[in-house]
Amino acid sequence: MRIGPEHVSRQPSDTYYVNHDTVLRTHTSAHQVELLQSGLDRFLVVGDVYRRDEIDRSHYPIFHQMEGVKLFTPAELAPAQGNPDRELQLIQDDLKRGLEGLATHLFGPTEMRWVEEYFPFTEPSMELEIQFQNEWMEVLGCGVVHPEIVANAGRNPNQDKGWAFGLGLERWAMVLFDIPDIRLFWSQDERFSSQFASGQIVSFQPYSKYPPCYKDISFWLPPTQDDNDNDKNDNYQFHVNDLNELVRGVAGDLVEQMELLDEFTHPKTQKVSQCYRIYYRSMDRSLTNAEIDALQEEVRRLAESELNVTLR
Repeated sequence: MRIGPEHVSRQPSDTYYVNHDTVLRTHTSAHQVELLQSGLDRFLVVGDVYRRDEIDRSHYPIFHQMEGVKLFTPAELAPAQGNPDRELQLIQDDLKRGLEGLATHLFGPTEMRWVEEYFPFTEPSMELEIQFQNEWMEVLGCGVVHPEIVANAGRNPNQDKGWAFGLGLERWAMVLFDIPDIRLFWSQDERFSSQFASGQIVSFQPYSKYPPCYKDISFWLPPTQDDNDNDKNDNYQFHVNDLNELVRGVAGDLVEQMELLDEFTHPKTQKVSQCYRIYYRSMDRSLTNAEIDALQEEVRRLAESELNVTLR
């Protein structure tokens, strides 16, 4: 899939490693090569994927992705008259037209935009964002299948050309059913699940009026790694996704969002301080101050012991 050793998706800060040889699937694109090898020219793949990611209403460590791939027949590429640039434009136009049509079919007239992006397995690559509850939300990534992917599948990249996309099903459902928070898909509350039935499209009726509670955590980041220092803990380099994962591990679905509130560098020591605000809110019940205080204290304790930061 052209994902080199330096790519961010290989980093433990972004991917769940089971052991040295096994990771949890981060995207359904992992199945492109094997399905192209089988001789398929057009297919959909649906699966659960796992990522260490930020904490907000549209991110969750597990979600469901649908992968789509289409290789064009010679007849479909004939209008380009063998011109590579025209073929590329024809494939891109077909991809955009199909995905914009899908969004309009499901959501009706809606504001959307294309954003240039980079993915190792497509070139060029794009993301589609949709205006949802007054914010732009990315709902898919896509692009023209990279020739090396086709070659890795044992096929001729000069003949087999096409596009691929990967869309997050929960985010599409959020827009379709007007669901404000991705955590709700994992709720066991019947007040959520009872609102939906097969074949019916309804707008979600919020039932949670519980207010959020926020707590701040400030700390000095660990020093820059010293290659001559053999202390593994001292060599740890802070990554915000490690803090995200730690907070999720302590608070579970009670954490709604985490954001960087402030950062500064001490003028004399050059040490970097960060302050994060953590928002807690249950979708199903009120939270007590004592309950949140206990969670926050555990977050502070683990941050210092596991992330090698110095609390302030």
